Amino acid sequence: MEEIEVMVADASHEKYVDTILETMAAAAKVRGTGIAKRTHEYLATKMRETKAVIALAGDRFAGFSYIETWGNKQYVTTSGLIVHPDFRGLGVSKHIKDMTFTLARTRWPKAKIFSLTSGSAVMKMNTQLGYVPVTFADLTDDEAFWRGCDGCVNVDVLKRTGRKYCICTGMLYDPAVHEGEPTPIELPEEVMRKIGK
Repeated sequence: MEEIEVMVADASHEKYVDTILETMAAAAKVRGTGIAKRTHEYLATKMRETKAVIALAGDRFAGFSYIETWGNKQYVTTSGLIVHPDFRGLGVSKHIKDMTFTLARTRWPKAKIFSLTSGSAVMKMNTQLGYVPVTFADLTDDEAFWRGCDGCVNVDVLKRTGRKYCICTGMLYDPAVHEGEPTPIELPEEVMRKIGK
């Protein structure tokens, strides 16, 4: 098997967006759980803005995730973590998660980082990074974020409960609690230049 390289995505990776979207949809269907649907343009924009991480095995798509700010940059989400079935069980998701987490902390060091997930593997990775389970009230109240749940098959649960809970678990990393702790990885110099750090 070819070596898998995990990197911060850029505009040159847009050619993988449709494969990413198909992989996300297929994974949600197999698990029978929801996933916030994203458009081609949404993910392509994340790549162009240096807000996404992609894993490639040569020229084959292996995995992906992206970050987004909410509530006037007081919150950041690491979202859409997906690994292609051909590359599961190889530690790709952990490497992607570490890189998106580092990217979020580097770009917005004072922002709280949160994740909504129904997957136990993501919960375990989040816990290792210092996230703790929280109620949805502890997350952003930015309506734009919550509209992202509209494409999920479980959105009726979220709406029925007045956005108090859903199938997903909310997890939060508060940088004030972890002040001075290092990030799991170092970002390459060219990425630091792109994000102005």
